[in-house]
Amino acid sequence: MPAHLRLQRVRTELRTLLALATPIIIAQLAYTAVGFVDTVMSGRYSARDLAAVALGNSIWVPVFLLMTGILLATTPKVAQRFGAGQHTEIGPLVRQALWLALAVGALAGTLLWNAEFVLHLMKVDADLIAPTMGYLHGVAFGMPCVALFHVLRCYSDGLGRTRPAMVVGLLGLLANIPLNYVLIYGKLGLSPLGSTGCGWATALAMLFMLLGMLWWVKRAPTYTATTPLQRFDWPDWTLIKRLLGIGLPIGIAVFAESSIFAVIALLIGGLGATVVAGHQIALNFASLVFMIPYSIGMAATVRVGQALGREQPREARFAAGVSIATALAYACVSATCMLLMLEPIARIYSSAPEVIEVAVALIVYAALFQFSDAIQVTAAGALRGYQDTRATMILTLFAYWGIGLPVGYLLGLTDLLGAASGPAGLWQGLIVGLTCAALMLTLRLKSSARRRIRLQPMESAA
Repeated sequence: MPAHLRLQRVRTELRTLLALATPIIIAQLAYTAVGFVDTVMSGRYSARDLAAVALGNSIWVPVFLLMTGILLATTPKVAQRFGAGQHTEIGPLVRQALWLALAVGALAGTLLWNAEFVLHLMKVDADLIAPTMGYLHGVAFGMPCVALFHVLRCYSDGLGRTRPAMVVGLLGLLANIPLNYVLIYGKLGLSPLGSTGCGWATALAMLFMLLGMLWWVKRAPTYTATTPLQRFDWPDWTLIKRLLGIGLPIGIAVFAESSIFAVIALLIGGLGATVVAGHQIALNFASLVFMIPYSIGMAATVRVGQALGREQPREARFAAGVSIATALAYACVSATCMLLMLEPIARIYSSAPEVIEVAVALIVYAALFQFSDAIQVTAAGALRGYQDTRATMILTLFAYWGIGLPVGYLLGLTDLLGAASGPAGLWQGLIVGLTCAALMLTLRLKSSARRRIRLQPMESAA
């Protein structure tokens, strides 16, 4: 193919990818901002309620990520059927995914409602247990709602319609602010509820988002051909098991990646408040920056799934390659900006010189792992498009827990590999784990793409 045609092909794919990814990025940032708003508004009420919300977040966010990871199986399933023009099969699939969402959402809510034993295991101050559980009880009621919303969002994303989730996510964020104000501080004749009110405000915002997405799917002409809400189906356990077969490994992989940061925070906890604060600053900023390659990976799932549905495995491989290249280009920008603005970034969070010093040192490592993090999350997204999730889970678990965490522990907290370097060593272990994940997932993606291309002549003959 001539060079100018190759360039034109890349530009076309890039435009399509970014058109999908941009609303996802805005939606993800809106979801992240809900936690930020909760933290700020509860902190202005009292330090005790701020601590309760922070502790509650450390429990419900991993549960939420596991739950939504399981439900992400909806996206590649819908994308492949949409790409194949099998519109009548999408509605029954989504209805079974909604049953699955109801089950895992209820389970997640039950776990949060009965999470007090976790606080005792964490040896949380007895004075904080009651407000933390009040916050978690509120959030627990929102879990089934956000699970059902997530299925509808994945369904819409699979069709290539990512704008509705963005709009509904922004409206949910806007709704959360006045709800927090009324319930935390006790307005409109209500008693002030503090952190408990913050939890119920979050649950009501989740319900609002579900209702908004239901209204959009029912009313917009885009969804008419697939009719997911036009009839009622009882649970089909065969189809639900297939969804679980794809989704459970995704949920475990997402949970493994998020939980390793929590474990590192616990390991750092014994090194003093200054180190913990600096670590939290670097981690929080890195998490915000991560939302963009994560969203590109979600868009890659759609592009790969739709191409495979059209029986175009070479186009699927090309879409995966453009997605990874786009994420790498973003990593170049994000890493450069982080390295050039180390101290200003840290000063956004703290004015204490000793905290800034620790944060600046760790943000350097966050900048360095931008490249491997961008590759691994985009490759994982493309592999979801191939519905190759079990191997992704195994490779991710091995990279993070089998390589990254042990290396970080040895470097940071022992003298076996030289003098213990504290948080720097643990973050160096993160870089090692993410790099291994990037290499292994890229090789797996290459293998999956080749296998689908080889299978194409046989499928065509059949």
